[in-house]
Amino acid sequence: MDRTVLITGASAGIGRAIATTFAQSGYRLVITCRKSEPELLQLKNELQQKYAVTVMTSVGDVSDYSYVERLFHEIERQFGGIDILINNAGISYIGLLHEMNFDDWTRVVNTNLTAVFSTCKLAIPFMLQKKRGKIINISSVWGSVGASCEVAYSACKGGVNAFTKALAKELAPSNIQVNAISFGAIDTRMNAVFSGEELQALIDEIPAGRLGTPEEAALLTRQIAESGEYLTGQIITLDGGWT
Repeated sequence: MDRTVLITGASAGIGRAIATTFAQSGYRLVITCRKSEPELLQLKNELQQKYAVTVMTSVGDVSDYSYVERLFHEIERQFGGIDILINNAGISYIGLLHEMNFDDWTRVVNTNLTAVFSTCKLAIPFMLQKKRGKIINISSVWGSVGASCEVAYSACKGGVNAFTKALAKELAPSNIQVNAISFGAIDTRMNAVFSGEELQALIDEIPAGRLGTPEEAALLTRQIAESGEYLTGQIITLDGGWT
């Protein structure tokens, strides 16, 4: 597979599963995380040994535009650019909006939304040169329906959805497809803030009767990345029938 995929937030959870799924298909990988370097390096070694793929790692904060610029300069130096961009990095904030301070608001918005701007801005020129490309933004059902006590996160994911639709229209004439996946409740560390009783109450609301797995999320991501050129501008939901 002579294609390079960049996956942000790849040290754990959905991002880690996405990296594994793409490695299984032989893609060159660029995987990033903000601070979990040991986990990222362990993943790199595992994927290289098991699937004989090339893996580049980078540790930094995607909410920092200067870091994203350095990342893309290194990607260009090593691989000449990327073919697929998967914006997976994200953080949550649970609490009442009137108790949220401005610094927390800025951190959530910059990580979940501004970082999508930064990576897309820097990835698009490579895709224009190749006259092809795929951008997949990881979103959430809260971006469509909103969640109490997660106003900032919901607002960001709603922004990601609108960003996706608009950018897809902008890039469709250049044969670059832009889609988002709106995930429901997936079994990741992000759910660690909930008690067992709270998680069970959540599961009881889901018609499928369980949380989704990171592997299911990853498989859908790869399927979209390998889909035909006519699939673009879509917000595809994976939530077990929840919303």
